[in-house]
Amino acid sequence: MPITDWPMDERPREKLLLKGAEALSDAELLAIFLRTGVKGKTAVDLARELINEFGSLRQLLIAGKQDFCRANGLGTAKFALLQASLEMTRRHLKEKLDRRDVLSSPAHTRAFLTSRLRDYEHEVFACLFLSNRHHVIAFEELFRGTIDGASVHPREVVKKALSANAAAIIFAHNHPSGVAEPSLADKTITKKLKDALALVDIRVLDHFIVADGYCFSFAEQGLI
Repeated sequence: MPITDWPMDERPREKLLLKGAEALSDAELLAIFLRTGVKGKTAVDLARELINEFGSLRQLLIAGKQDFCRANGLGTAKFALLQASLEMTRRHLKEKLDRRDVLSSPAHTRAFLTSRLRDYEHEVFACLFLSNRHHVIAFEELFRGTIDGASVHPREVVKKALSANAAAIIFAHNHPSGVAEPSLADKTITKKLKDALALVDIRVLDHFIVADGYCFSFAEQGLI
């Protein structure tokens, strides 16, 4: 049965407009993105098939171009549309963060850092440089490493912070393993960075570790 023959409140697009996007399942959201199905399958049927094929909605969203485009019902046009949509989401989160005091909006800080760092297959260390009133001056990815870790150089962090005229800083890095708990090396480098930045009167507010589905905060755990 085609979707147009479904009851109005069961059609993904109409359901979204009536109840909001959060009311839709992963397959229903993907069906709206797909717009149409393929021969013998509705857009929702195709969406369910694709999610099952890739393992999850997220795995589909982060799939490389080759894997994405060879899947049934997808292609380069939809890949380009998806990449544009994901980038708009990142920029939307960045705009929200820029307009707010990051200390009063930890949810936006977490969402932004997660969107930027979660999907890397290698470890990335980044900094949020903040003004005296804790508004975002800049976000910069400074160091990249293997899946086992990144080499973080305090001198470079201090130099970047001074160049940005930052009064405070938030560190963030990802754990591609999916485990958010800080390692001994994470704790050691955090202390080294904090001590180095204290010499030039720049405060360290937090260090977030981004993993799959969770964002660990040093400050919330009393580690800073």
